[in-house]
Amino acid sequence: MILHNIFDAIPTILDEEIIDDIIKTDALKIERIISKGHVSPASGWYDQPDNEWVIVIKGKARILIKGEKEVTLISGSYLHLPAHTKHKVTWTTPNSETVWLAIHY
Repeated sequence: MILHNIFDAIPTILDEEIIDDIIKTDALKIERIISKGHVSPASGWYDQPDNEWVIVIKGKARILIKGEKEVTLISGSYLHLPAHTKHKVTWTTPNSETVWLAIHY
């Protein structure tokens, strides 16, 4: 067993959003996501085949769910997105990292 920390190895310059698999099996995927002013691609909505539960550990973000109001997540806020819920990240803190934990199942 190896001890890790969710805040380890966060670079100071983030040209692109970082997505690290923490656990990945056929039925479950847990990711650490690090954003710094990053948003969803302009090309469209995320429409994932699996359920997703996401929590902001550090920072702030806004998510727009298609057909609903935009929600703001702060440290400790979490959101459940059932499979095929169309959504996009519209804003993340630009001057500091937003660290997310996403669970896909």
